[in-house]
Amino acid sequence: MKVFCVIPAYHEEKNIAKVIQRVLDYVDFLVVIDDGSKDQTYTEAIKIKSEKLKVLKHPINLGQGASLQTGNEYAIKQGADIIIHFDADGQFLAEEIKKVINPIIEENADIVFGSRFLEIKSDIPKFKKNIIMPMAKIFNYVFFGIKTSDPQSGFRAMKAEVTQKIKIENNRMAHCTEILAKAHKHKLKIKEVPITVLYEEFGQKFSGGFKIIKDLFFKKISE
Repeated sequence: MKVFCVIPAYHEEKNIAKVIQRVLDYVDFLVVIDDGSKDQTYTEAIKIKSEKLKVLKHPINLGQGASLQTGNEYAIKQGADIIIHFDADGQFLAEEIKKVINPIIEENADIVFGSRFLEIKSDIPKFKKNIIMPMAKIFNYVFFGIKTSDPQSGFRAMKAEVTQKIKIENNRMAHCTEILAKAHKHKLKIKEVPITVLYEEFGQKFSGGFKIIKDLFFKKISE
């Protein structure tokens, strides 16, 4: 099975090269989407020479959701069987890709979500753990009927054909809930696996959490 990884990147000139180098060891192909960065993200990414790497660039910043959709479409055209979503900031461990895709390979899942809460492995900031994440979980359940241990994980894998049912329409950060909601709507086989997240300056701020909820709320009432 051809395993493709999609990495959206925005202003990640300090991290993108090392993230690419680490991920390349665990996938058949990697596509990076520079989402209109004004720093040297694109330049740093294309410095890495590999037949397994393609770097695309949005001329303007469209948002992480839009970048993932661009990556999904590229991966499908290139014959991907499994598509992984992975962040560019270095907070995820590339060696855990095997664990995330394994339920799909064993035909136990159509889509797999990495969870920071299934095992105590990640030193999650208290404000994020005790305020933002519970709020997101409540919102997901009330408005979408979704119950998951981690409502906003950016580390996931899916069968390539799943992207036909999950077209990402929310260009910004609320795409995490959109993907979850569509997976439930189409009754896909869903599995969560524990992942490690390395927190430094990474992750959503409180204001970012409210932006996610605002985007989802207005999308919900417009349906």
